[in-house]
Amino acid sequence: MRILVIGCGGVATVAIHKCCQNMLFTEICIASRTVSKCEALAAKLAPTTQAKLTTATVDADSLASLTALMRSYKPHTVLNVALPYQDLTIMDACLACGANYVDTANYEAENTDDPAWRAIYEKRCKEKGFTAYFDYSWQWAYQEKFREAGLTALLGTGFDPGVTSVFTAYALKHYFDEIHTIDILDCNGGDHGYPFATNFNPEINLREVSANGSYWENGHWVETKPMEIKREYDFAGVGKKDMYLLHHEEIESLAKNIPGVKRIRFFMTFGQSYLTHMQCLQNVGMLGTTPVAFEGHEIVPIKFLKALLPDPATLGPRTVGKTNIGCIFTGIKDGKERRIYIYNVCDHQACYRETGAQAVSYTTGVPAMIGTALVAGGIWKGAGVFNVEEFDPDPYMDMLDQYGLPWVVDEDPALVD
Repeated sequence: MRILVIGCGGVATVAIHKCCQNMLFTEICIASRTVSKCEALAAKLAPTTQAKLTTATVDADSLASLTALMRSYKPHTVLNVALPYQDLTIMDACLACGANYVDTANYEAENTDDPAWRAIYEKRCKEKGFTAYFDYSWQWAYQEKFREAGLTALLGTGFDPGVTSVFTAYALKHYFDEIHTIDILDCNGGDHGYPFATNFNPEINLREVSANGSYWENGHWVETKPMEIKREYDFAGVGKKDMYLLHHEEIESLAKNIPGVKRIRFFMTFGQSYLTHMQCLQNVGMLGTTPVAFEGHEIVPIKFLKALLPDPATLGPRTVGKTNIGCIFTGIKDGKERRIYIYNVCDHQACYRETGAQAVSYTTGVPAMIGTALVAGGIWKGAGVFNVEEFDPDPYMDMLDQYGLPWVVDEDPALVD
């Protein structure tokens, strides 16, 4: 099976490592704007795999560049582990070239001040009731195009979104007749030793965290101020941590695809140092996406900040501790109330020893490979655009165990108030 992987950052590195371990993938092309990174990774992995590894230069912002590569390489499936800004262009290229499409995060605009994008965004805010810059409407709009082309587009096969949505489908299939509430908990108990750094792309991370929070309740969105809702939870393998309610994309797809769900919330842990640094940066305008004039040049503040911060791909050797990510469910089974907690604990240094990446990249990159394998192998199939919870969760859950993300079911968890 021939696949094309677009991107060569931390998540892509893990995904490609795992693709090389899966005998389904006989040919893998690694493509990025910086081909030297692709070549270095291919040279490192070549002695460890039977897959044929090739590399290519591609500009994922350019439809012409993408289609030229796809028409030359002819991949069966394309795994997009580039930036969410590039999702739509890569989807267009897949349609033009007859390839299935897989990604880990939904589309968001790079320039949130673009008037054309802004008009659509503001209309959506009024209709749906949340103001996050990212949502699934842009990609769900491709449903008919992929259906008519007979191709599969699989959205959001990272950990959250991704595994958390598969956990939900698994819980509904095996533990509940009805799921009433879902609390998604993302805890990173790792320490990289820097005063301030982000564990994935700073542009995406900081925009997400500094935005308004929101959750789904009784058929509509409830929006909150940034970091307004705080809870403490005792995470297995990590300990007690403060966590804060954020908006997150799987809330939108789960609200659409899980019948009868009454409330969905997403919480992520942050230390006080991180929050203080972020607030200071926001106060002085460093999280802005609008270009500003500086000494005769235009710069985008958040892009300049990204250049100053540690590259997330370099955090692996210095990050210690564990992550714990999962979902707490409540609902009904056989007429009785039930609650369970499905989660994974991942060790940063164990991930680094295997792949050279820390656990945040690992927990996204492994599911990226799994979703790609299920689509490319025809286990998950259908013409159109799908989120992961729309397919049978069992093969995905089996592969999580097989490829390094074992999961636990706690049938008597503490609930989040």
